[in-house]
Amino acid sequence: MRQRQRWVDVPPVAGALVVNIGDLLQLVSNDLFRSVEHRVLATTAAAEPRLSVACFFRPDYACTSVYAPVTTTPPPPLYRSTTMPEFLSHYRAKGLDGRSALHHFRIPPPSSPPH
Repeated sequence: MRQRQRWVDVPPVAGALVVNIGDLLQLVSNDLFRSVEHRVLATTAAAEPRLSVACFFRPDYACTSVYAPVTTTPPPPLYRSTTMPEFLSHYRAKGLDGRSALHHFRIPPPSSPPH
């Protein structure tokens, strides 16, 4: 049975810097850095002003560079390699279905041998 997903309130920490990364960095970091779906709700009760800066890097849609997990020690790669055109094509085609685009690129775990 699938659990209902819900938003989780994360209280602000004075002086903290929050960095939300995207799916491609999760792929190349082999899950060392995790992307998350997030939202920000402004509140009037905030004691300190809040500053948000969104930075988006425009990918080169014709770039043929291969993106793959960078790993030299266990665990083994969790994702297969991809190119920017393949990644963006899948991302656009899947739509906003509540699932990360990374599911498509994840390498299935090896099956256990029968006992």
